[in-house]
Amino acid sequence: MKSCEPTVWPLVGMLPAVVQYLHRGHDKVTEVLCECGGTYWFRGPWFGNIDMLFTSDPANIQHIFSKKFSNYPKGSEFRKKFEILGDGIFSADYELWELHRRTTLALMNQAKFYSSLERNVWQKIQSGLLPVLDRFTRQGTDVDLQEIFQRFTFDNICQLVLDYDPCSLSTDLPYIPCEKAFSNALEPLFHRHLLPESIWKLQKWLNLGNEEASRSLEGFRRFHLPAYFFKGGRDTTSTCLTWLFWLISTNPSAQTQILEEIKRELHVKEGENWRFFVRPDTLPSGHHIRPNTKLIISFYSMGRMETIWGKDCLEFKPERWISGRGGIEHRPSNKFPAFNVGPRTCVGKEMSFAQMKMVAATIIYHYNIKLVEGHPVTPRDSIILQAKYGLRVSLSKRDVI
Repeated sequence: MKSCEPTVWPLVGMLPAVVQYLHRGHDKVTEVLCECGGTYWFRGPWFGNIDMLFTSDPANIQHIFSKKFSNYPKGSEFRKKFEILGDGIFSADYELWELHRRTTLALMNQAKFYSSLERNVWQKIQSGLLPVLDRFTRQGTDVDLQEIFQRFTFDNICQLVLDYDPCSLSTDLPYIPCEKAFSNALEPLFHRHLLPESIWKLQKWLNLGNEEASRSLEGFRRFHLPAYFFKGGRDTTSTCLTWLFWLISTNPSAQTQILEEIKRELHVKEGENWRFFVRPDTLPSGHHIRPNTKLIISFYSMGRMETIWGKDCLEFKPERWISGRGGIEHRPSNKFPAFNVGPRTCVGKEMSFAQMKMVAATIIYHYNIKLVEGHPVTPRDSIILQAKYGLRVSLSKRDVI
């Protein structure tokens, strides 16, 4: 019987499969997980110490992130790979993580925080987003929405954390070294998971390959909390907005429905993930794991598995999230872990939702959006699934009544 897993070769393990499918790694992992029932072992080269357990099984997710949370810390290996984030809330474990989380929540749960956030977002929409998009509309040239969203969220998080607006989102789209550094810093973090530590550390020391980009943010390491806020507040939100508008631009009927809902609401208102394993345990899937086992939770794969979402899992169906009464159809976070699961649920979830709704509603209300013909849209090899070639669209003004 043929194994669902890639061939394990002597000495090099599954490395040949990694090289063969590197151009579509996320999709290949998804295919293997689907064939293997949602969990499989990745075996790396014997000298690399990169064996990992991949899973997208909701029962395993619940077990790891909630039921046995204390037994699955991030671990020291994670902190080495994500060293730019220091020991902030994203990388910390145990007491230090609890301290960071309590401190962050104490700040974000204040009413003043969200009123300040909403004020900053609207100001940036009025002074940056709309003028920039209007300029491209007048010129009749296409625009990379991913870059626009990255600049928008960068300015907004700078204003929120540092009380300073670098104005990267202005009509001339100025080159801001720090903003560009954050854009490039994610790539080496992804490749560190595929290479033995000795190799990526040598690359970093020599300032070669993907590691060259990591040097650009070394200065932020002594500012752990802002660094975490920058990465969490900028990249995740801008990436989510990018893929949202890709889905909208490729599904015109959904764009029309969203526009109608926005108009109704306006009328009413006007009136990798990664884990280390500490003690021996057995996952609900039956996989036995030893201490210090590396676990990769494939959120990308979870959204593409028929066993979780049914035969239509690859279809864009916003109505799957709408209940029969017209409200939100809530799904368990271990099935849809976009904001993580259990105690590590993202503290910035509501902040992200607020920004995305305000930005998306503004753009859809004011502009017709059309994807540039022939423009390739595919995920980048990154820990955050940014669009590899951006999202180039053409805009035209709507007749706003």
